[in-house]
Amino acid sequence: MSDKKRYPIVLGLTGGIACGKSEVGRILGEMGFAVCDADRVAHELMRKGTPVFQQVVDSFGNHILADDGEISRPILGKIVFENPARRTELDALVHPAVRVALEGWIAERRFNGENAAVQIPLLFESGMETLDWDAVFCVSSSGELVLQRLGMRGLGREEAMLRIQSQMPLAQKEARADHVVPNLGTLEELEAAVRQAVEQTAVRKG
Repeated sequence: MSDKKRYPIVLGLTGGIACGKSEVGRILGEMGFAVCDADRVAHELMRKGTPVFQQVVDSFGNHILADDGEISRPILGKIVFENPARRTELDALVHPAVRVALEGWIAERRFNGENAAVQIPLLFESGMETLDWDAVFCVSSSGELVLQRLGMRGLGREEAMLRIQSQMPLAQKEARADHVVPNLGTLEELEAAVRQAVEQTAVRKG
């Protein structure tokens, strides 16, 4: 019997920066889950010509635009990661539209009887823990591993620390999640942890 038939569940997937959320999303996809990335949804909602695009440009100015007229994610990201007040301002513009889009996506998956998971880095910070989840998974890792992974993405230690500190402490996310998925070892160990969390969620749902 396929995972889809055994586990008709919808998961919220969060965790700390560089903890392995995308890898867990990939594993869930291989298990038959439909997987949605909230960051990609936000990116689409902020494309040139959309209402959110105009609101963000009006608030932050034309200097955040790239040569093609689209919002430059590196420029905007640097602004909000260095200034928490501006981060809050951006979130207030973008998160409501993202929430509406995700509500529609989840409802469609429910209607179709599909297993589904949504990757939302700021799930708790944005109040999206109240969406229609069967469980919230938090992907966790060690501070040193996170810094190593961010370094591999080209971030210096100071900038990496700013990114980490801009989010809710990982321990708080772990405490609020239904399942903590540790990403401290091999890919095989991570996959086993994901499958165990899915099994436990299915049993609890009955």
